[in-house]
Amino acid sequence: MKKLLPAAAAILLSFSAMADGLLNANTASVEELATLPHMDSVLAEMVIENRPYPSISVMHDLLLADLDEAQLDELYAHVFIPINLNTAYEIDILLIPGVGRRMAHEFEEYRPYSDMEQFRREIGKYVDEEEVARLERYVTLD
Repeated sequence: MKKLLPAAAAILLSFSAMADGLLNANTASVEELATLPHMDSVLAEMVIENRPYPSISVMHDLLLADLDEAQLDELYAHVFIPINLNTAYEIDILLIPGVGRRMAHEFEEYRPYSDMEQFRREIGKYVDEEEVARLERYVTLD
């Protein structure tokens, strides 16, 4: 029974981390990754062994050998690699769940972003505040 407690604690820690936002694939633990949709300990180990990832598209290409596009889209609602608004390629922007070519174009059109408030203001012209907040979880200016 004692061996089950650490595993249960790891799962609870994983879900509490996700409550505040996305897990970063470059920093998440095997235990955190293994609890996500379509992931298991083998895939989680593979993700960790191949990091750091310079972009989400690099990890995406690795995972395509085991997961289809629909599974990856669902997975990216829980784990991602933040993309830099000012330097990200369109292919990386398009991997954000729910972002199509038109929205990716809008992300690129307003470059360079000086701060996140500019992102909120410009993208807020096209989607509501809740969607802007969701999209903001995937981006950074670092």
